[in-house]
Amino acid sequence: MKTLLVVIVQVAISVIAAFGLSAQEATQDLLASQIRDQGYRCAKPLSAEKDQSRSRPDEAVWVLKCENETYRIRLIPDMAARVERLK
Repeated sequence: MKTLLVVIVQVAISVIAAFGLSAQEATQDLLASQIRDQGYRCAKPLSAEKDQSRSRPDEAVWVLKCENETYRIRLIPDMAARVERLK
């Protein structure tokens, strides 16, 4: 189930970005939902930025800033997202 969610998040982010529909807001909401499903707190997502230097072709890395925490999220197909709390 988590694998399917990761794939859905990645596809949704790509589609939203391709159509230019408030990609920033949609991306941060999707990433926040993903990490909440994995047990992390993100009460209010504030921003999401792709980390180009850490991303790879099949592994997108994002920095998600929430009201209470900041996370680095690595999205890997067919796996749960790898989430790291940042200070």
